[in-house]
Amino acid sequence: MFSVENLNKELEQLEQKRISLTANLDLVKIESEIVELREKMIKSNFWDNQAEALQVSKRAESLKKDYDKWQQNKIDLSELKDLLDLAITEDDKEILAEIGTKIDILKKSMETLELLTLYNGAYDSRSALISISSGTGGIDAQDWAQILERMYLRYAEQKDWQVEILDRLLANEAGIKSVMMRMSGLRAYGNLKSENGTHRLLRNSPFNADNLRQTSFASVEVVPDIPAQEIEVKEEDVRLDVFRSSGPGGQSVNTTDSAVRLTHLASGIVVSCQSERSQHQNKENAFSILRAKLKQLELKRKEAETKNIKGEVKAEWGQQIRSYWFYGNRLVKDHRTNYSETDVDAVLAGNIQKFINAYLYWKNSLE
Repeated sequence: MFSVENLNKELEQLEQKRISLTANLDLVKIESEIVELREKMIKSNFWDNQAEALQVSKRAESLKKDYDKWQQNKIDLSELKDLLDLAITEDDKEILAEIGTKIDILKKSMETLELLTLYNGAYDSRSALISISSGTGGIDAQDWAQILERMYLRYAEQKDWQVEILDRLLANEAGIKSVMMRMSGLRAYGNLKSENGTHRLLRNSPFNADNLRQTSFASVEVVPDIPAQEIEVKEEDVRLDVFRSSGPGGQSVNTTDSAVRLTHLASGIVVSCQSERSQHQNKENAFSILRAKLKQLELKRKEAETKNIKGEVKAEWGQQIRSYWFYGNRLVKDHRTNYSETDVDAVLAGNIQKFINAYLYWKNSLE
């Protein structure tokens, strides 16, 4: 049973929430970015770089949709207030019921838009470099690393992101030893930063005759993609080594001397790329990864200054951020937020947005 008084209270609460969220979202900044992107899109040379142009177009379209939804919420709220003014008596049951239904719809819409305010990190709008490395667990860990790779690729498909494999090292028997990918799309880093850490798999191993239970680990590292103009890395700052790229399973077939390894002399950071047949392209990708690593190092130093740093991520016991149980009561559980899902297959098929949302709410609650 709806009443004018209760509906008035709900509308007042929604209005206060809208005002608060609008302040956090900074609609002026979003509107300014939309204008900036559209100015780029009308330039005569915009489509010279089709991959970049497509990303700019998608970002402009997504931002405009989010902006329009936010503005529509304001209009819908105002209209509901006007409609409630018409229901001057409790006898206007049809109008009150209509308002109650529309309030429920508006609540859900505002909850969805509330997520936008959680992408408040300095690099949340950037592309992301995501690396996956097998940890403790032998062949099972290598297989687990490949399962995670597939999970993130499917998630990227759902988000309509562009994916580029920068480096990939196959294992000899099964799975992968490591992979480095660049994922470009709307708020790619803002979403994927939640995946940074060790992921633990518990299952009956398909790689031993007795099908014994095995615990395996893989580490996931996510850093924002940093453009060349933001961090300058000079040729004399690194040692460049060129080596023969490895074929599938480490075999020396169809290989070329195109693989590149960069060692940053000041920090000791080492990165390598061998996914492309062009040495020039591998070198360019390696410098891109190095810039991201240097930015990550800078961010960690800032964290250390505020005593929030937690140390290096190690793929082993006691360090996991999320566990995946493949036996018994099948479950995926995030140990930071305590959010869990029982549909393990759906999670591995890339349905991880609810884990990401839970992380964003949790992370913002700590700040």
